Amino acid sequence: MLFSFTATPDFDFMTYFARHIQATVQHGLLVIPDSLGQGYIRKVTFGQDFKITIHRYVLKEDFVLKRTASGQGNDLITLFFYSNEQALEIAYNDDPQVLFSQRDESAIQVTSNDLSSTIRFPAHQQIHYVVVAITPARLTELLAVSEPNSVLQTITGSGNSFLFFERMEAQTKLLLKNLAAVDMTDRLSQFYMQIKVQELLYLVFHKLSLRENTAHQTINSADVERLLHIRNEVIRDLSVPPVIRDLAQVAAMSETKLKQLFKQTFGATIYNYYQQARMEEAAFLLKQGKHAVGEVGYELGFSNLSHFSRVFEKHYGLNPKRYSYS
Repeated sequence: MLFSFTATPDFDFMTYFARHIQATVQHGLLVIPDSLGQGYIRKVTFGQDFKITIHRYVLKEDFVLKRTASGQGNDLITLFFYSNEQALEIAYNDDPQVLFSQRDESAIQVTSNDLSSTIRFPAHQQIHYVVVAITPARLTELLAVSEPNSVLQTITGSGNSFLFFERMEAQTKLLLKNLAAVDMTDRLSQFYMQIKVQELLYLVFHKLSLRENTAHQTINSADVERLLHIRNEVIRDLSVPPVIRDLAQVAAMSETKLKQLFKQTFGATIYNYYQQARMEEAAFLLKQGKHAVGEVGYELGFSNLSHFSRVFEKHYGLNPKRYSYS
C-alpha cells in the first residue's frame, strides 16, 4: 500500500489517510480496517500548533509512506520516535531506499518540514512509532531557554533546514509505551497526555542542548540520503574502522563537509560513532552469555584484549568480564 502526500503547513495526516483507506476518524482515533490489518492511529492535539500522533498496527501488506515537501515553508518541527523491533527502510530523496537500522542511537529524528522522505513499513510486523509536530514559537515558549546552543537556535529559528538523530534511552521507551496505553475516556486524559508529551520533548531537547555549540551547516534531502548511507557503511562491519577518505568518495563530498555534516546530524564524529556502536555490539554479545570475552574482542577487530577491556570499561564502567556477569 502506498500513501503519498505533500506536507503543506495545514495538512492533517489522519483526515487524508482515513479517506485513502476508506475509514473514519472518531474522537481522534482511526481504527485500521480488518481488510488491511489490525491496530490504530490516534491523534491528540494541544492546540493548532502542537499535536501527537501514535501509530500502532500490523498490516497485511507493505506500507510505503511517501512525504513530499510542499515548498511553502517549513515553519513546523517534526519529531519521529521509532520503537519498532525490526529495521525500516527510509530514504530522503528519490534514490533507492537504504536500510534504516533500528539501533537505539538513531531511533529519534528531529526534522524540519522541508525534507521529503519515504519510509517502507514491512507487512506482518508490529509497527510502533510516534510523531510529535510543533511550531517553533510553541517550542520556544515551552523550552524557555535564555541562552540556547546552536542546535536549539537552528530548530527554533525560522526557515532553517535540519535533521538531527538522537538515541532512544530506556526512559524514553517506557514513556512512549505509557503514552500508547493512556485511557482516553478518562476526563483528565488530555491533561495527562500533554504533561507526558512535554516530558518526552524534555528528554530529547535536553540531550540536544548538550551538543557542541558550532555553526549550523545547511542540509538538504540529498545530503541526508548520503549521510544515512555512510552511517550504514560505518556500522556494517564493526571489526573494520572507518576510513574518512574512502567514505568521502562514497558520499561524493569533501572530507571536511562529510565530517561536519555527520557530526551535526548524529551528534558524534564518525570514529566516535563507530566506537560507540562497536561497544554496544560487544555489550550485547557479552550479555547473551554465548561468547567469551576474547571471542567478542577479536570478532570486533581488537587484536589486543587489554585494549578492548580498557575501551569497554571507559564506555560502561565495568570491564567486559564483570559486565557479562552483572
